[in-house]
Amino acid sequence: MDLSYNISSLAETEILGLFLGHVAEAGDVICLEGDLGAGKTTLTQYIARGLEVDPREYVTSPSFAILHEYQGRIPLYHMDLYRLGGEDEVIDLGFEEYFYGGGLTVIEWPSRAYDLIPEQSLYLQISFVDEESRAVRFSCKEASSWGHKIKEFLLHREKGE
Repeated sequence: MDLSYNISSLAETEILGLFLGHVAEAGDVICLEGDLGAGKTTLTQYIARGLEVDPREYVTSPSFAILHEYQGRIPLYHMDLYRLGGEDEVIDLGFEEYFYGGGLTVIEWPSRAYDLIPEQSLYLQISFVDEESRAVRFSCKEASSWGHKIKEFLLHREKGE
C-alpha cells in the first residue's frame, strides 16, 4: 500500500503524530525516512505525546546516542541509525530485539537495517514541499494493521475531522 498526505503546518504534523502514537501497539515499528531537517524527530515528539509519554520529558534526536527510550502507555524506542554502517552494527548493538519488543520502535534512517525490520512495519517518507509544508508517503503491507489505520486516518482528514 502506498498513500500520500500533505502536511502544510506544524499543527497538521501534530495531528498525524498524535494519531500514530494513539493507535500504536506493542511490537509496532514505524520507519521514518527523509532528508535532514524534514521533520522526523518533530513527528516523533508528537508520536510520544500520543503514547502518553510525560510531556515534561523532552524527546530529542538520538543522532549521537543512537537510541533513546521513553515510558508511556507502552515504551517508545526512538532510534537514529544514520551513524551506523549497516545491519551488522545494528545486530552487534542488539537493536533488532527492540523491533519485536513490548513497545513502539520509531526508526530514523531505517535503510541501515532494512532486512532486519519486520515486514508489518509502517514506512513514512517525508519530503520537503516548501519551508512550511511536507509531503508524506505512507508504505506498508496492504493486509497489515497499519494499512487499515492509515486509510481511516486519511479518510477522516479528507472529511475535515
